[in-house]
Amino acid sequence: MVTWPERADQFYNEKLMTQVLKSGVSVGTQKWVEREAIGKAVKETMKGERAEEMRNRARKLVEAAKMAVEKGGSSYSDLDSLIEELNSERKL
Repeated sequence: MVTWPERADQFYNEKLMTQVLKSGVSVGTQKWVEREAIGKAVKETMKGERAEEMRNRARKLVEAAKMAVEKGGSSYSDLDSLIEELNSERKL
């Protein structure tokens, strides 16, 4: 993913993608970014060893997200618990 934050939470999202998940490349935070910077970032995400590493990390994240929403997964269980709690509050 190529990131180009301009305002609000986009800066946090960029940090998440580039530094935490390591699945993104930043082109900078200026209002106007040079064409060369964008081209360089796009090439970095498409070719080379780093690009392959980013794709592998993204695949792992996809699998983790799928497992979380399947029955018995963490997101599924959390949502189920929330629904149960809301229903019990409604009965009071």
